[in-house]
Amino acid sequence: MATPAIKKSLLAITLAGILTGLMLESAMAQSCGCASTLCCSQYGYCGTGDAYCGTGCQSGPCSSGTTGGTVSDIVTEAFFDGIINQAASNCAGKSFYTRDAFLQALNSYTSFGTTGTSDENSQEIAAFFAHVSHETGQFCYIEEINGASQDYCDTTNTQYPCVAGEGYYGRGPLQLSWNYNYGAAGDSIGFDGLNYPETVADDVVTSFETALWFWMNNCHSIIISGEGFGATIEAINGAVECNGGNTAAVQDRVQYYENYCSQFNVSPGSNLYC
Repeated sequence: MATPAIKKSLLAITLAGILTGLMLESAMAQSCGCASTLCCSQYGYCGTGDAYCGTGCQSGPCSSGTTGGTVSDIVTEAFFDGIINQAASNCAGKSFYTRDAFLQALNSYTSFGTTGTSDENSQEIAAFFAHVSHETGQFCYIEEINGASQDYCDTTNTQYPCVAGEGYYGRGPLQLSWNYNYGAAGDSIGFDGLNYPETVADDVVTSFETALWFWMNNCHSIIISGEGFGATIEAINGAVECNGGNTAAVQDRVQYYENYCSQFNVSPGSNLYC
């Protein structure tokens, strides 16, 4: 029979072993040394189910082919540069648009690319940049070509009346247009869109914020609800491009979308055309 002193010693050894095991398990979880059947969550823990294999899943049998759950993980410098590097060296947007500005603008729109499943989040990011690539010629243009000659003043809108001498033509990543959009975006973001619409072409963070503002108000729910990329074309420029209005433009948007989905290792889904 063991003496009390020996019992205490054995108990101390046993407890030390248990604590060491727990520390090793915690360290393994946090460093994502997961078994092949487990997912490493966005917070660095091993497990199964949506909490581990869904949004932000870093490795293992994630529910999406895209690993790394944050938007910045997906919109890498290499991805962004892969778009803007296609623009000619004399393009105004070449020295204007930056990934850092996009990520800074993203702080005001934290639901972008984060509120759906992993696949839906990747599709939303791909869709956004597909439209941006088309609208700006792969970040070449800050302002609409010959935009100043266009009349984008809706005189029936009394909430956001046009200011004499100001032009509300396309500016920024999604070419924000019309007085009512400049006014509403300005109210939401915090700049005087009606009196100073040129801010969208002068301040790159504001420029990206207007694009995200338009997207979150008009396109975000479309992707998350599974309506398909075609419905986002309808929301952005449907009256001009859809139903045979400009088939080439629609095809261009779809090609960008399919390309970016491929880069993100996610299916583009159905209903691609409007």
